[in-house]
Amino acid sequence: MCGIVGYVGGRSALDVVVAGLRRLEYRGYDSAGTAVLADGGLAAAKKAGKLANLEALLEQQPLPAGGTGIGHTRWATHGGPTDVNAHPHLDNAGRVAVVHNGIIENFAALRTELAERGHALESETDTEVVAHLLAEHFSSSADLAEAMRQVCRQLDGAFTLVAVHADEPDVVVGARRNSPLVVGVGEGENFLASDVAAFIEYTREAIELGQDQVVELRRESVTVTDFEGKPAEVRPYHVDWDVSAAEKGGYDYFMLKEIAEQPKAVADTLLGRIGTDGRLTLDELRMPDRMLREIDKVVIVACGTAFHAGMIAKYAIEHWTRMPCEVELASEFRYRDPILDQRTLVVAISQSGETMDTLMALRHAREQGSKVLAICNTNGSTIPRESDAVLYTHAGPEVAVASTKAFLTQVVACYLVALYLGQVRGTKWGDEITGVIRELSEISTQVGQVLETMEPVRALARSLKDKNTVLFLGRHVGYPVALEGALKLKELAYMHAEGFAAGELKHGPIALIEQDLPVVVVVPSPRGRSVLHDKIVSNIQEIRARGARTIVIAEEGDEAVVPYADHIIRIPRTPVLLQPLVATVPLQVFACELATARGNEVDQPRNLAKSVTVE
Repeated sequence: MCGIVGYVGGRSALDVVVAGLRRLEYRGYDSAGTAVLADGGLAAAKKAGKLANLEALLEQQPLPAGGTGIGHTRWATHGGPTDVNAHPHLDNAGRVAVVHNGIIENFAALRTELAERGHALESETDTEVVAHLLAEHFSSSADLAEAMRQVCRQLDGAFTLVAVHADEPDVVVGARRNSPLVVGVGEGENFLASDVAAFIEYTREAIELGQDQVVELRRESVTVTDFEGKPAEVRPYHVDWDVSAAEKGGYDYFMLKEIAEQPKAVADTLLGRIGTDGRLTLDELRMPDRMLREIDKVVIVACGTAFHAGMIAKYAIEHWTRMPCEVELASEFRYRDPILDQRTLVVAISQSGETMDTLMALRHAREQGSKVLAICNTNGSTIPRESDAVLYTHAGPEVAVASTKAFLTQVVACYLVALYLGQVRGTKWGDEITGVIRELSEISTQVGQVLETMEPVRALARSLKDKNTVLFLGRHVGYPVALEGALKLKELAYMHAEGFAAGELKHGPIALIEQDLPVVVVVPSPRGRSVLHDKIVSNIQEIRARGARTIVIAEEGDEAVVPYADHIIRIPRTPVLLQPLVATVPLQVFACELATARGNEVDQPRNLAKSVTVE
C-alpha cells in the first residue's frame, strides 16, 4: 500500500516522481501528491482520486522545475481520501514536506503536544505531525538527516518516511521501520522508493534499507545510519529484471500478462535447484541439514492467496515427510499463544516480503526460539532478511493486485521445501524424489496447455456476469484451490463467492443450492486416490439434483463426471498433489473475464492494495 518516490539529480524531479508513481499504481491508493524544491523554495500539489487527477492539476498549475522532489500515492488509514489528507504534508512555514507509509501509533499524543506549542495542523492524518516535528528539529540542527533521526526516536509504530527541506535543496532523506524503502543508485542521481519498479527505468542498482535506518541522498552520495546516527552496513544488490517486465506487453491488463507468464515463472522457480544426480540442491536456504533433521513440526503462516498456497503445502509436507504441519493465518497466529519451540520450523509465505501480519508472526516465532524459513518473490525485502533461511520464487514483478503467477510459484516453492525435508530426513528415497521432480518439471508445459484452451472458460464467464453468487467445491488439495477460486472472484468481480470442502456440503452449505446457481467443482484425478474422485462425483450429483449449474474442472480422460456436468473444463493429467498448479489457472482466467464483463477495474480492484504493510 502507499507508493513513495524520491529523487535528487539532474533530471526534472517532477517527471521522475510522477513516472515512478505511475509504476506504483498497482499498490492501491486513493490520492496522490508531489513536492519539488526549486528557486530556494518548496512547491507542492496533491489531489484526491487517481494519479490522473494530480496530473490534470499540474497541467493547470505547473510546479517550478527542480532536480529534487518527492511523491506519494496514499491508501487512507487516518482520515478519509481528501485533498487535505493527501500527501505530502508541510509544516506551517511551508519549508519541509514529508510523505509516509505506515501508521504512527502515538500520533495523537504528539499532535496534542504540537498544538500546545503553537503548531496549526490542518489534516486528519498521523503523517502531518512528522512535518512539524521535522521543522522543529531542523531549526536547531540545520541538518535534515539529523532532524529525521531525532523524529524517528519519538515515533511508535510502522513507518516509511521521505522528506525534503527548502534549506537543503539537494538532499532527500528517508527512514524506515517495519515498512519497505529501497534506494536506487544512479550516476549523478539517486532515488528512493517503496518498490524498485519506481526507478527501474533509470537504474537497476539498489540498496535495501534495514530496520530502523535513515538514508541521506545527494546527487553523488548515499549515506545510511541507524536512528542514533551510527554508520550502518548496506547491502547493495542488482535488480535482474528491466522496465519492460513491469509493463503490460500488449495485454489489456497486467493480470492477463501475468497469467500468461505462469509457465515461465514455474520453470524459473525450479531452475538451478535440481542437481545432475536428480537430488534437490537448495543452497540458498542457509540452513544446515542437521538442523532440518531435528525439526519435529512445521507451522506455515501466511495471508490471503499465500495462505492457500500454505494449505496445499500442508498436504505435501505431511505426505512426503510424515511430520505434522499446521497452517495459520498470520493475522491470528501470535494472538492465540501458539505452541512453538526450537524444534519447530515456521514457514512464512509472502509475495512482497513486506506483509505486516506475516512479518509480526515471523518475529513472534523467532522470539519463541523457532527457526523461520521465508518463501518470497522480492529479493532483499524485510521478511527474507529477518528469517533464518529463504527460498525465493522467481515469478518476476507481479503488478496486478490479484495474485496469479506469485501463487503458482509459491506452491512450487512449497513442494521444493517439502521434498527437501523428505530428502534430508530420509522419508523419501532418491528415486522417489527424482520422480516427483520430473513430474514437477513437466508442469510448466502443462500450464501452457491449459492456457491454450481457455476461450470456452472466457465465454462461460461472460455468460455469468449477471449472477450474484458462485460457489466452489473441492476435496483434498482441491479444497484450497476452491478457496483460491472464490477469493479471486471476490477480489475482481465483487461477487459473493465461497469455497467449501465438498465433504462439508451436507453439514450446512447445501442449503445454499438453488435453481441455476453456478457451482464450480474441482475434481481430483481418478488415478491414485480413486476414493476421493468417487466421493466428489457423488457431491456433483447431489447439487445438480437440487438445480445447481455444475461447472466441473476434471482431468483429460475422466468420463465419470460427464453425465453430471453442465460445463467441463479439461486440465492435463497430473499427480493428485500437483494438480493445483493446473487446476487453479482456469479459475484465474474465469475471474478475470467475469470482472471484465462486469466492467470492473481488473488490475486495481476497489479497496484493495498489492502489499498490505499495516496490520
